[in-house]
Amino acid sequence: MAYAVVLVRGLVNVRSEIKDAIRRLRLTRVNHAVVVPETPQIRGMLNLAQGYVTWGEIDRDTLDALLRKRGRFQGDVPVTPEEIENRTGMKWDEFLDAVLKGEIKLSDVGIKPFRLHPPRKGYGRGGVKQSFKVGGALGYRGEAINELLRRMM
Repeated sequence: MAYAVVLVRGLVNVRSEIKDAIRRLRLTRVNHAVVVPETPQIRGMLNLAQGYVTWGEIDRDTLDALLRKRGRFQGDVPVTPEEIENRTGMKWDEFLDAVLKGEIKLSDVGIKPFRLHPPRKGYGRGGVKQSFKVGGALGYRGEAINELLRRMM
């Protein structure tokens, strides 16, 4: 399983250990997103940074749309099925399945974090300082991350 993680708040006046965890996730700017495998280490970083990011389980259709529309390799080369096959030797569907299972990381292939727009109709009625559980934008949101990513593409 893979998580999609979006940086919701800026990093000014943030404790250094939280900032380090967010940097290790390769999130440098607000509204940037990454897809990471589900591991205990990643889970620990997400729990540490939950006041600044939102995350959830990404589905296959959303990952496909995200890679096709917003995916970029190093050097600003667009992500296409042909380019994935050239770089990995895998077909597009095999590549998507491998990413979702956590067998391959997007960073290993050279795909940069996704630069997204702010979400249409905002993050939620609670704003960016409250948890998703109470209507805000922060923390774990499960399958609802897919709807947020679609609004941000």
